[in-house]
Amino acid sequence: MNEWFTIDRIDEDTFILSEYRHWEETHAYLLLGSKTNLLIDTGLGICDIREQVLKFTQKPVIAAATHIHWDHIGGHRFFPDFYAHKDELHWLNGEFPLSLDQIKAMVIDRCDIPVGYDVNTYEFFQGTPTRILDDNDEIDLGGRIIKVLHTPGHSPGHMCFWEKNRRYLFTGDLVYKDTLFAYYPSTDPQAYLSSLERIAVLPVARVFPAHHSLDIRPEILIRMRNAFQELNEEGKLKHGTGICEYGDWAVWL
Repeated sequence: MNEWFTIDRIDEDTFILSEYRHWEETHAYLLLGSKTNLLIDTGLGICDIREQVLKFTQKPVIAAATHIHWDHIGGHRFFPDFYAHKDELHWLNGEFPLSLDQIKAMVIDRCDIPVGYDVNTYEFFQGTPTRILDDNDEIDLGGRIIKVLHTPGHSPGHMCFWEKNRRYLFTGDLVYKDTLFAYYPSTDPQAYLSSLERIAVLPVARVFPAHHSLDIRPEILIRMRNAFQELNEEGKLKHGTGICEYGDWAVWL
């Protein structure tokens, strides 16, 4: 299990914790501040992400998921101080639209399961956040200010996290290379477009997605916005359209 996580360093106090042995190739991001730290997403929950975090800091850690999907809150049980968006609190209180059996099937789907791991022990995290987030809220880590951008579309309470001073944008499931999901009932293609329009105008230097390739450049924000705008103009930005491909990314509507 020690080889489950791959660690990359962005700068002296920002790290990527990746889970490449699962097909979703999830990324969590550890941001160190002078008084506290922020862990953006906590991964799949197959292995203990806290053990990795403790290699870099002994200061308190806040967990803030980009959204309350199982593959982003799997390690929340290790961090009692966690934040969530107000529009997804019901998913932390027994109302997530998938059953535990469905989630367990996704946990082991196309996954190089660690020796000794028992999926029957997997639990979908439930709890009460220590802080409820809304659009434009700020998280002060001490020397680092992280701004919350409410970016619905993939989910109702999806958030991107914007660090203006470093021009880092942590995009969660709103932007990544591969197939974006906007087809199931809790997604909103029109809101997705509005969110892309919002982040596409930011002076982003680096994009940090929650899945797949880390070789992703800010220009993709413009390309995705333009593609969604075109789909909207053609009357195709709606559920049931299917998969629309654009080279290094696609969207499933």
